[in-house]
Amino acid sequence: MMGVGLIGVGRHGARYAQHLLRDLPTASLRAVCRRHPEQGFHLPGAESVTVYGNAEALIADPAVDVVVVVTPPLYAPEICRLAAHAGKPLLIEKPLAITAADARLMVDQARQAGIPLMTAQTIRFDKTIQHMKSLQLCIGRSQQLELVFHIEIRQTAPDHVAGYGKRGALMEIGVHMLDLVRFLTGEEVQAVRCTMDHVPPVAPEREVSVHLTTTGGTACRIEIARVSGERAGRATWIGSQGRIETDWVQRRIRCLDAAGAETTHADFPQSLTVLYTLSAFLQAVREGTPMPITGEDGCRAVELAEACYQSAQAGGIRVSVPHRS
Repeated sequence: MMGVGLIGVGRHGARYAQHLLRDLPTASLRAVCRRHPEQGFHLPGAESVTVYGNAEALIADPAVDVVVVVTPPLYAPEICRLAAHAGKPLLIEKPLAITAADARLMVDQARQAGIPLMTAQTIRFDKTIQHMKSLQLCIGRSQQLELVFHIEIRQTAPDHVAGYGKRGALMEIGVHMLDLVRFLTGEEVQAVRCTMDHVPPVAPEREVSVHLTTTGGTACRIEIARVSGERAGRATWIGSQGRIETDWVQRRIRCLDAAGAETTHADFPQSLTVLYTLSAFLQAVREGTPMPITGEDGCRAVELAEACYQSAQAGGIRVSVPHRS
């Protein structure tokens, strides 16, 4: 039984905790870390879970074999340093860090310590998106990719913005889309152009438009927004021999080949992406296999986000993104 320590049990961290307590028979939630440990940790089945007030104490607990981090990215670099020193594998929620420099440092620390580091880019585990990726051969060479991701506006704690380096929708949710470009196409992004309704640190952005070009020649457009209406998640992927139109919120895919023949794929199962992410991480640790989403993947997404902010600050100019292998 693998002992898990969970750092961060807020709204999203509680989802991780619930899966660890009830859905993963090969793992045991041994400890959690929260800002106010005096509040305890009151979930069904959590009676024996130790509650800590700081990450260092949780990581030092001999009952903790692996560490899962679900905090704002401001705190992730120090947690990574502590876990690397202790030699404990890490799963860190996206974004891996606020800055590319911090993300690269974290990847280097994990590599030097010889510990596995996985980035929880959970949307990669969405069943509709995975099926869309499996259809790539049907459309031929990738030419264009458009991604639209709108998520409802929500109330946050007063210090939430500081935890994301005073950045908004791009860093919080858009980093999923930046990662999806690489995941779907298998190509690296070489340049970005970006505009925002507000440019941090003046105010966190709520609406973002990104244009990217990849090393394979795919022209990508991403639209990200916090909205007062309903959530939306759509992709249009055009290749040399057809196109794929996907709605991962409605769990539906429509394919058209070069002759115009249409195929519809629908009713994909509801995706428990946090559970699938946890399962994949624990399996890779247990079997000693590579992480399915590496620290390098998470670092690359942060590098792309940073290039987007640089572009927006300069009025939407083209910014090159050098790739480090």
